Amino acid sequence: MVNAGIPFRTQTGLATTPRLITRCIPLVPVAVQPTDLRAWLRLIAHRVAQSFRLMVGVQDYGNYVNHMRQHHPDTAPMTEREFHRYCLDARFPSKAGKLGKCPC
Repeated sequence: MVNAGIPFRTQTGLATTPRLITRCIPLVPVAVQPTDLRAWLRLIAHRVAQSFRLMVGVQDYGNYVNHMRQHHPDTAPMTEREFHRYCLDARFPSKAGKLGKCPC
């Protein structure tokens, strides 16, 4: 296995065998896993809905706000209306001289 700079823990006591990844250390903090069935179903439904929204091009305003709070706390985030307008303009540019996708 090539060392690609990915953090991992190896099994101890196996000096003659190749190094095996036993547990990957996440690069970003992981949220606490749900403990009961209702919480799992809610999590799955939320992620499926988010996936469908992203497939059709609707951006996730909640993720944008969380990103702005964590990485750019001194900058005020756009309102939801401004955010969706920005995403539409980025996807379907309408300025003169800009060739883009036609929304019709």
